[in-house]
Amino acid sequence: MTATPTVTAPSAREPARVRLRPTMQSDLDFVLSLEQDAANLPFITPWERMQHEAAIRFPDFRHFIVEGGDGLDAVGFLLLIGCRSPNHSLELKRMVVQSKGQGYGRAALRVAKKVAFDDLGAHRFWLDVRTHNTRAKALYHGEGFLVEGVLRESVRGAQGYESLVVMSMLQQEFA
Repeated sequence: MTATPTVTAPSAREPARVRLRPTMQSDLDFVLSLEQDAANLPFITPWERMQHEAAIRFPDFRHFIVEGGDGLDAVGFLLLIGCRSPNHSLELKRMVVQSKGQGYGRAALRVAKKVAFDDLGAHRFWLDVRTHNTRAKALYHGEGFLVEGVLRESVRGAQGYESLVVMSMLQQEFA
């Protein structure tokens, strides 16, 4: 795999510096702790360790640790699915950042777009986001993702069934 670029993105305080590196088995305790964090649980469906282990090994997936700040410490993770899709349609399956409001999510998303379109040759990069996740929807919209539709009551959450907003970006929109 080619080296992943470092991207600086503006935030309210100061620019965030991030890079993505492939997740290793030794990172999985960190990944699982982020998924189980009470601040993140309302917005994701956590995976078991075995699912993350498979994602690290399976060639159709890219499992990355988001490293950020001056010391490039682990600040989150993200998952791409469909990296070998004959339709060149990649999914941002999950992005979880530990410290919200620092610009790491935006910077990581920018790197993920470059990986999807420039490194993996995607034609379409898509995601789904729970309807009540207004922070994430605003981020994705601000980074050029367009709403395609709503999957009504498609996931079961703590408060019952929840709907997902499907958003995407095409290669020509990225360029």
